[in-house]
Amino acid sequence: MYLLGDIGNSETKLCLVSQKNKILKKIIFSTNDINQKKLEKNFKNLKIDYKKIKKILFCSVVPKSFNLIKKYLFKKTKIKCNEVKNLDLKSLIKIKVNYKQVGSDRITNAISLMNNKDNFIILDFGTATTFDVLIKNTYTGGIIAPGIRLSLNTLSDKATLIPKINLKLIKNVIGKDTISAVRSGFFWGYAGLIDNIINLIKKETRKSFKVIITGGFSKLFKNSIKTKVNHNKNITINGLVKITKLIK
Repeated sequence: MYLLGDIGNSETKLCLVSQKNKILKKIIFSTNDINQKKLEKNFKNLKIDYKKIKKILFCSVVPKSFNLIKKYLFKKTKIKCNEVKNLDLKSLIKIKVNYKQVGSDRITNAISLMNNKDNFIILDFGTATTFDVLIKNTYTGGIIAPGIRLSLNTLSDKATLIPKINLKLIKNVIGKDTISAVRSGFFWGYAGLIDNIINLIKKETRKSFKVIITGGFSKLFKNSIKTKVNHNKNITINGLVKITKLIK
């Protein structure tokens, strides 16, 4: 059994995966909540038999949180807790950009789609909205745009008369009050941003792509943009599963 994790700026996801690559259990909690007491509670919810854990692998963009989890798990398992970018990934992926500048989660997502005939754009709705470009099984670069939730919260924090707003599916463009106007701006604004960036990638590369979307707002936008997309909620876990083969 493998213990796999994805530590993002906002959320941390933990998965127990069988050696036949079946997801057995999964929990999600706030990355801000990572401390000794909360770790005890969250790992208790997974109901782990630590003796059955053979490999541990994380992708993390929050080093402090990863180090806390790493120490906690070593005490429980005596097994090394690996982080994706500390492994030699050359056998799994070709990267044409500065390796150190690409987040572990983005590399992991890309690895999940390796050994494929198609070119891909991976759109991930996280703390930031990221686009990653794969051409002929090579990671060629990407785009980082402001995250939707982060932008919504920043607007309400800085503008006194704008309340906290939950984004949801809408049909009308013209808002009739503050809340509907903000919802429209974010919903249709991001829909336009997504379609425009994808079209610019196609124009610049002169390639066709399959577009994979994942992350928090992916369900909201999958049928609201002009581009045909495929939703894959487990792309990061699938990538981690592939990478576990490097751990001896």
